[in-house]
Amino acid sequence: MHRVKSLPDYLLERFEDWKETSFPENRDWFRKLADEGQHPRAMVIACCDSRVAINSVFGQRTGELFVHRNIANLVPPYTPDGNHHGTGAAVEFAVKHLRVEHILVMGHSRCGGVAGCIAMCEGDAPEFDADESLIGRWLDVLRPGYEVVADIENPEDRQTALEKEGIHVSLENLLGYPFVCEAVDAGTVSLHGLWADIADMDLETFDGRIRHFAPA
Repeated sequence: MHRVKSLPDYLLERFEDWKETSFPENRDWFRKLADEGQHPRAMVIACCDSRVAINSVFGQRTGELFVHRNIANLVPPYTPDGNHHGTGAAVEFAVKHLRVEHILVMGHSRCGGVAGCIAMCEGDAPEFDADESLIGRWLDVLRPGYEVVADIENPEDRQTALEKEGIHVSLENLLGYPFVCEAVDAGTVSLHGLWADIADMDLETFDGRIRHFAPA
């Protein structure tokens, strides 16, 4: 563990500034969260991309959203095989223990993970095809979506289409989780798809009846 270093100075400075300025105004709220636990109404499955600020977009305070991030905001198929499944575990915790009412899958424009999937599927990223590539095996979840958009000639349009198709793939995979399907059928959980343009943060919502995105 001697290779683990102390916190970088710039992060420590930001923390100290936050603790002295913003935290005092919200001290009671943080104490309430500590004493009473978290009770978020919604789970958001979002991309790791640092440009997507989930709590800010929805105007939520700390503790009001249960957020899970991964590359390209993907939900893999339900595979109870005894291995490690971070996204599936987060979904299970949200539905079974936090009793969230909504699950939002939120994609975004210019997604690097989606671009990586396109490159891999088109033979331009052989490093992702290697069995040991964790990125490549994760992006395999998105391959069915690529097959839907592969014939789109314009690269930017193909990228955007796959970003949105990936949301559809993830929503379909969510319904493969028995506890999610049961909750949806019982009306205790609703599923939602969102796509955000990170340049102007306009949101589009997914209409599952017609597989179409429209401005929120």
